[in-house]
Amino acid sequence: MSRAGSNAGAGHSVERLRALFAEGEFPPAAAFVRPDLAPAAVLVPLVLREEGLSVLLTRRSRHLNHHPGQISFPGGRIDEADASPEAAALREASEEIALPASRVEVLGRLPDFPVGTGFLISPVVGLVRPPLDLRASPAEVDEIFEAPLSFLLNQGNHQRHAFPGEKRHYWSIPWKHYAIWGATAGILRGLSEALAQRENFR
Repeated sequence: MSRAGSNAGAGHSVERLRALFAEGEFPPAAAFVRPDLAPAAVLVPLVLREEGLSVLLTRRSRHLNHHPGQISFPGGRIDEADASPEAAALREASEEIALPASRVEVLGRLPDFPVGTGFLISPVVGLVRPPLDLRASPAEVDEIFEAPLSFLLNQGNHQRHAFPGEKRHYWSIPWKHYAIWGATAGILRGLSEALAQRENFR
């Protein structure tokens, strides 16, 4: 099957995503936005499947110090040796789930996302082309799975929660037996809002 035929189900979504990132500038590097927070980066991997785009997610190891057992994107702290948040996100994806950088087409970055554990996350959105031979790093990842992008971006599936006694809130997106929440759900919510805003102001 040709590349165009095998990815036909994802075509419209890919066009919308390309248009979104072609219109805006990248946000500033994390260290310059909030110098009190440690810069980190995650890869938001969108896999080109026949039935449409899916999102590649991981369940973090329950032995980690930060966010053990939570659903997340591949990623971590930006090292001094990393040339950019994009480079850090690709490196982390390779280390955590053996995703080769050569299989990823980086589309752009979403606005930086602060988390309560002292990190400022730069979400790097990339298209991932199968075939994939992924392997979880036992020290960091317990599980690798995919969920439909259309479901995760549908705001009807998003639930808003308040922190007890605070004005802040967070998002969750239940899918099957997975509880996607916190930064992962917040980043997906941000992508959903950015796409919706672009459609509204064409």
